[in-house]
Amino acid sequence: MNIVFRLLLCAALAACASCAPLSTADRTPGQAAAHEPAPLLLISIDAYRHDYIDRGLSPNLELLAKQGVQAASMQPSFPSLTFPNHYTLVTGLRPDHHGIVDNTMFDPRLGRFSIGNRQAVSDGRWWDEATPIWVTADAHGLRTATMFWPGSEAAIHGHHPDYWRPFDDSVNADQRVDQVLAWLDLPAAERPRFLTLYFDAVDHAGHKYGPDSPQLDAALRATDAALGRLLQGLRQRGLFQRINLIVVSDHGMAAVPAGNTVLLDDLLPLDQVQLVSEGIVAGFNPRSHSAGDLANFAAIEQKLEQPQQHMRCWDKRRIPARLAYGSNPRVPQLVCLANVHWRIASRALLAAKKGPLSLGNHGYDNADPLMQAIFIAHGPAFRVGAKVPAFPNVDVYPLMTHLLDIPAAANDGDYDAVKGMLKPASQ
Repeated sequence: MNIVFRLLLCAALAACASCAPLSTADRTPGQAAAHEPAPLLLISIDAYRHDYIDRGLSPNLELLAKQGVQAASMQPSFPSLTFPNHYTLVTGLRPDHHGIVDNTMFDPRLGRFSIGNRQAVSDGRWWDEATPIWVTADAHGLRTATMFWPGSEAAIHGHHPDYWRPFDDSVNADQRVDQVLAWLDLPAAERPRFLTLYFDAVDHAGHKYGPDSPQLDAALRATDAALGRLLQGLRQRGLFQRINLIVVSDHGMAAVPAGNTVLLDDLLPLDQVQLVSEGIVAGFNPRSHSAGDLANFAAIEQKLEQPQQHMRCWDKRRIPARLAYGSNPRVPQLVCLANVHWRIASRALLAAKKGPLSLGNHGYDNADPLMQAIFIAHGPAFRVGAKVPAFPNVDVYPLMTHLLDIPAAANDGDYDAVKGMLKPASQ
């Protein structure tokens, strides 16, 4: 029986209180029945600092905040970098526990990892110290889809999301939105229940031009327009009031003047250490385990752990406990953290860099106000017009497993800390 005929029949039968719901075969693609569980879409706007929304350049995001839940801010995990925090959001584990301890790492068994190394990024062995939410969801019969989420390119514990795409920065924001909508248009049996969406223009503009630049403001407008495209697509599908949306960022952004560089060459003999990472977080290991190299490294540590003008350095065993960092074997033996508005670099890195230095950066102390992220949620599960206090990003994971009604893997989050943003079960 086609849809038109059924509607005419319903209108004619005055004694009928309501018509039966359309069958799955009668519904258009993406048009879910009211009784079907609500999908969950996790959206990341990379480096959207918690106060950017106050600039008045994100009307669609403001709408979601007004009609849903907005946190004062969300604290990233340390280090406040992209890959560690994106993996924290989908595992509920701090980087020290899930193993993605930096954007650049060294593992004696696996070698070097960097976010631009496609072979490493797609190797599940880097990621398998944790279980991301899409693996658990799949194991419990829920289909999943990720649009450029760190970790989704790897087969973690042997599993990818049901739908995923290798990262390609030539795919613009509108195309990313259209892909998510296309996944939601799939027939019910194939449609994902958990999805992610990733935007990175705000991060790129913040790095290249700084967080107070007109280019950053333009990126805020463009990203919000893409978000508006998503919301309109959801409305057209009758999903806007039926889908749970969680919009987050991984960290904030701080201005870094071009001249604010701590030169490593002036502080230690780089040829006597293994340089693991530099930037905002610099990491060093002994060059080898020979007695001579270990003695040299101990002397370097002793020098750098003394007060420095624009950075702080610690042996990994002495990193402050509040940073929850240092127990993972991938954390370098010596860690140096730049003060906000400064960077750490070798002359070799500066010489190899093409173009000007980044005028904005992140990775700093995760308690710094400039590193704080956003959290906004909207949908049938969430209260309307609610303002909630700041909370750590590890709590997003148990919130999501609750929304999907799946068991949470072991994690560092606290569902009780965020359950107050949900409507009472009776509503």
